[in-house]
Amino acid sequence: MRKISPQDFKVDSQIKLEDQPTCYDLDTSKKNIEDALKFVTKKLGKLQNTMYAHGKYAALVCLQGMDTSGKDSLIREVFKNLNAQGVVVHSFKVPTEIELKHDFLWRHYIVLPERGKFGVFNRTHYENVLVTRVHPEYILNENIPTIKSVDDINDAFWDKRFEQINNFEKHITENGTIIFKFYLNLSKEEQRKRLLRRLNKQEKNWKFSPGDLKERKLWERYQECYEDAINRTSKPHAPWYSIPADDKATARYIVAKIMYETLSKYTDIQEPELDDDIKDNLKLYKSQLESE
Repeated sequence: MRKISPQDFKVDSQIKLEDQPTCYDLDTSKKNIEDALKFVTKKLGKLQNTMYAHGKYAALVCLQGMDTSGKDSLIREVFKNLNAQGVVVHSFKVPTEIELKHDFLWRHYIVLPERGKFGVFNRTHYENVLVTRVHPEYILNENIPTIKSVDDINDAFWDKRFEQINNFEKHITENGTIIFKFYLNLSKEEQRKRLLRRLNKQEKNWKFSPGDLKERKLWERYQECYEDAINRTSKPHAPWYSIPADDKATARYIVAKIMYETLSKYTDIQEPELDDDIKDNLKLYKSQLESE
């Protein structure tokens, strides 16, 4: 099986999405990939237990990608070997009435993971520079004082919003949150196949929406917005990773491997030492229990 490292997928310079692979050959069988995923997620689970005991870092996992890119199933498979109490998943949909009464980052701030836990954002704060950029009329729902019409949503507006996102991420990393941003890079042809699968399999019909086809027609525009967002916001403290997503098993393994390899470099994440008084009396405590 081919060895991989986070650096293979990290965006550390300007990219063109059309040059980023949507397929990646691990040079092994699907069964071996699934076994490798199970192995690395068990190690990730042990590491998360140590993170919880250490209590100084949180991990924020941001998943973005076109419809059908595999976000839901990736969450299921990558995190199933972690303690359920240590993983909190939030799926961000159309903002609610209450959310629209606050700034666009508010709903993300209030559900950031606690120290010691993983927070998973299924769709993220980047929707605010992706879907809203493709459909700028959605911005009007935010009731921003300086925005009276779509004409007011100009380049300066987007520049400011990207700056706010970068500041948000820098702030939380400086306070102990380790950010992973994964773009699941799906080909248009693979999306077509997956949408057809939703229509052909009755148990998957519920996932299909006619809106999926409307958004698919805007594929090129979404690609432009994703490329710009990734290039503007991939920073050393909060890098993007471009994950080939045409094969789900491969994408899941790559994501899990990146998280484990990256977190393993935080050598200060250790279980806390017992107080000397407790350590000196461990035998006494043990004998007290055994003598009951």
